Amino acid sequence: MNPHRLGQIRWLLALFMAGVVASGITAFPLLHELDLIARVLTADGAEGRASGIVWWILHVREGLRQTYAVYPFVAYGTDWLAFGHLAIALFFVGPWRDPIRNRWCIQAGLIACAGVIPLAAVCGPLRGIPIYWRLIDCSFGVCGAIPLFLALRLTPDRDSETAVAP
Repeated sequence: MNPHRLGQIRWLLALFMAGVVASGITAFPLLHELDLIARVLTADGAEGRASGIVWWILHVREGLRQTYAVYPFVAYGTDWLAFGHLAIALFFVGPWRDPIRNRWCIQAGLIACAGVIPLAAVCGPLRGIPIYWRLIDCSFGVCGAIPLFLALRLTPDRDSETAVAP
């Protein structure tokens, strides 16, 4: 494979992995992040009259505060969510090293990105998630799919070229 094309594929996969790692790391300190975001968004003391996304962030923060106060072990679930993101990112080291041999992993990542949309469409309403937040969730699948789609387009089929040496 041409070194320039391999560099492009690696850059796209690194971008995807960085996004997955960032999403994972931010799942650890959820309440602290919500406290910070709430302070920024309500710096003028407008908590009582919040609406839209500000109201939703304050509502989620209050839900986490109450839940963590009584059932702190629930946060362990988001710790596992974070770990899952970090583990998923590791699976893309194979395609980063040899995209031809591990083309299947890029394809599986694209399928997972596409799966975000029906998950948000079905589970979001069942859990009372506002439509604007479900659209934000869907954007993660779309944004993740872009570098994977481009990397897949740049990656030749196994039959058309020799695999890259590790």
